[in-house]
Amino acid sequence: MDGLLYREDAYRREAPGRVTGHTPEGGVIVEPALFYPKSGGQPGDSGWLEWDGISLPIATAVKGEDGVSSVLVPAEAMALPPKGAHVVQVLDWDRRHRHMRVHTALHLLSVVIPLPVTGGQIGADGGRLDFLMPEPPTDRDGIEAALNALVDRDLEVSEGWISEEDLDRRPELVKTMSVQPPRGAGRVRLVRIGTGGEQVDLQPCGGTHVARTGEIGTLRLGKIENKGKQNRRVAIQLA
Repeated sequence: MDGLLYREDAYRREAPGRVTGHTPEGGVIVEPALFYPKSGGQPGDSGWLEWDGISLPIATAVKGEDGVSSVLVPAEAMALPPKGAHVVQVLDWDRRHRHMRVHTALHLLSVVIPLPVTGGQIGADGGRLDFLMPEPPTDRDGIEAALNALVDRDLEVSEGWISEEDLDRRPELVKTMSVQPPRGAGRVRLVRIGTGGEQVDLQPCGGTHVARTGEIGTLRLGKIENKGKQNRRVAIQLA
């Protein structure tokens, strides 16, 4: 456990906290952090801060200057809770959960299309991955069917850790070419889909995920776009 509530329990919808500071831009830092800060293609969480009968809408969360803390960005110009105030953090759970479903689905897309990933983006209704793929895929129906077959297997999604030294010895775990796992803490978080002989994916990731692939629901393959001589952008959507 590292004190980041969004990592310890992605299903936690609200939690008490204490304001530990403000940023010059008007952000609020609350510890322990429940709101996931924008990172790795996943948007920051939105929701509310509540204290003394006041409810402050939060538009998003971003990483602080230390690269770890979660800075909450208010959606409205209102008085902020003072430093030291005890607050309740409340997520926009529907939005967070949709991000969890899409993020896990993109991991499955990287299984169905086993090519290096050059970029990605997560949204509440769908997402996309960019692949090092000189020629576009010809079997759209096959890709969509393979994705939904992995969803229907209802595979367990779990996490673990690997030392930076061991990760250096296993470079095949890093699928993304554009974004490398954060370093400096001595270890890197891994997200695993499937267990034992049913394992289908294992890769470094700091985002939030569903507990089982069946929770994703039916997926639809979206546009496949040309993004350069060697890159193809593949979009997916929640049905």
